[in-house]
Amino acid sequence: MKDKILGWINSALVADFFLVVFGFLWLGVAVLGRTIHVPLGLDIWHRLWQPLFGPAIGILMSGTIISGVAGWINKRLNSQQLN
Repeated sequence: MKDKILGWINSALVADFFLVVFGFLWLGVAVLGRTIHVPLGLDIWHRLWQPLFGPAIGILMSGTIISGVAGWINKRLNSQQLN
């Protein structure tokens, strides 16, 4: 059960990672478009920052920390059981 939950968390973190990468790439392309006066969605990106991309970055960072700590605890518990 514990491994299944960690698997789901890791899958969600992978999906969230790709969302963050997509947002970063979109921002880069939109800023480049703004510099050459081509509208590529920078205003839409700004509107989506607070409700979508900001929390996605926070979830990614906190989820990664939680997943790492859970893996460390699991490793410590398994090594203690072997002794």
